[in-house]
Amino acid sequence: MRVVVQRVTRGCVRVDGDVVGEIGAGLVLLVGVTHQDTEEDVAYCADKIAHLRIFNDENDKMNDSILTRGGHVLSVSQFTLYGDCRKGRRPNFMQAAKPDQAASLYDFFNEKLRAHGLHVETGVFGATMEVDLVGDGPVTLIVESGL
Repeated sequence: MRVVVQRVTRGCVRVDGDVVGEIGAGLVLLVGVTHQDTEEDVAYCADKIAHLRIFNDENDKMNDSILTRGGHVLSVSQFTLYGDCRKGRRPNFMQAAKPDQAASLYDFFNEKLRAHGLHVETGVFGATMEVDLVGDGPVTLIVESGL
């Protein structure tokens, strides 16, 4: 599993012009699943993200997590995170999980985040989406399982 984590002041995802998920301050997560991922990989990533200390505390040091800060999460599925651009000019997406497996693990990922007590908004799996966000910092990290 590969997740791009962006700290934001706000985020929004639209499908066909309609807002399907929207948050204020918190995290926007771009979530990619590979065919080798298991529920253990997903649980690892959800736990890691929930506890990442990437929000500033009262001393302006990155010591607070989304759990201690109380922000929200916007989770957006994105198979293109497993696009291999090393050869040719067209990305190869063979490492991305098939839709049925990816959808199931993506849903499980969001459930795991919610189990931490986080408010999670989502996009629509498999849809063409427009994602708007206002980066905070900017702070952008990549969390991966199976390393």
